[in-house]
Amino acid sequence: MPDVFISRQPLVNRQSKIIATRLTLHFGDGATTKDAAKALNALTEFWPQGEKLVFINCENAPLDAAFLDWQIPGNATLEVHSSSITGPGGADFIAAVQASQPSLCLTFDAQAKAALSAGLAFRFISFDAQRFTSAQLKSLATQTQPFGIGVAMNVVGGQSFQACLDAGLNAAASWFFKQPTGTPAKALNPGQAQIIRVLNLVRKNAEIKEIEAALKQDVALSYKLLRYINSAGFGLSCEVQSFRHAVTILGYNKLNKWLSLLLATASKDPMAPALMHTALTRARLMEVLAHGLVDKQEYDNLFITGAFSMLDALLGVSMDKVLESMSLPEPICDALLGHGGVYGPFLDLAQASESGDGAALAEQAGMLGLSADQFNRAQMQALAFADTMEL
Repeated sequence: MPDVFISRQPLVNRQSKIIATRLTLHFGDGATTKDAAKALNALTEFWPQGEKLVFINCENAPLDAAFLDWQIPGNATLEVHSSSITGPGGADFIAAVQASQPSLCLTFDAQAKAALSAGLAFRFISFDAQRFTSAQLKSLATQTQPFGIGVAMNVVGGQSFQACLDAGLNAAASWFFKQPTGTPAKALNPGQAQIIRVLNLVRKNAEIKEIEAALKQDVALSYKLLRYINSAGFGLSCEVQSFRHAVTILGYNKLNKWLSLLLATASKDPMAPALMHTALTRARLMEVLAHGLVDKQEYDNLFITGAFSMLDALLGVSMDKVLESMSLPEPICDALLGHGGVYGPFLDLAQASESGDGAALAEQAGMLGLSADQFNRAQMQALAFADTMEL
């Protein structure tokens, strides 16, 4: 089957939270919508559950009846161009939609009025933020409100994101929040420094009573740690009641992995929930991709690399400043500072999955010897994990 790689982009709402994920299907040479349907059908086992929606976009390839030949999950929404409805195969596509009843998002274009009158129900209407001015978006959002919820796609930058919201749209697909804002702080705040102190103690295998004493200095930190460990994403069969209990069950190495997540929760940035979701997705994606490619003892370090890859944006401190106070293995530091190393290619692939560049994504996966199916499955597992772990 020809390759179909999938990249992702979050839909962020007015409360700066990720409410949906937009999956973009990149067609390799010779790939068709039938191949895309097969690629999606292969992901059924790993599809994210819950209320968070998953938008599916086929770039510039119009959807047709063949694309609907898969078990479409209830939380999936198909992005539809008007040409799929008004073009030569429109009748067959409409019949297929009426038979399977998927959730639809109409991409607004010059033929949108004809598509809206075709008798199909649209849950969303999307607007390309790069094609319309703010004034046009405001007018179109008002005109189309009776037909579906307005969302923006292809948003570039925080100003464009805010302009879309000001125009009356409800959410926008964008990575604008990944870039640190403002001048980096010269040092970590006390809460962040305390978490790093605990992390360093764990990495040095300090006495349990010493680590417990450090945790007791921050009650909220202990509470968050136990919430993470007892979450569904951790998969334990019993509830962990204390740090000492956690060490007994997990051991220091595993505990270090989960303590690492707490550092990201110390952020006061209003975009922290979106940043944290992205960091969690990267962490789990790198861990899953590593299976069979590196030694098992490296898996947790790859998870930590992904989790820490957003720390500069989350903490408002430059990456080198964060790392200089931490006792981390050299491969993690090399990857986070852009120096490559053993973990560098995995982080590069995780970042490529957010770029929207299908060719770059395929090339980076190929460097690790990964097929499109292997990568796509890992990404869906990572998304499901991040959704489960959200606090």
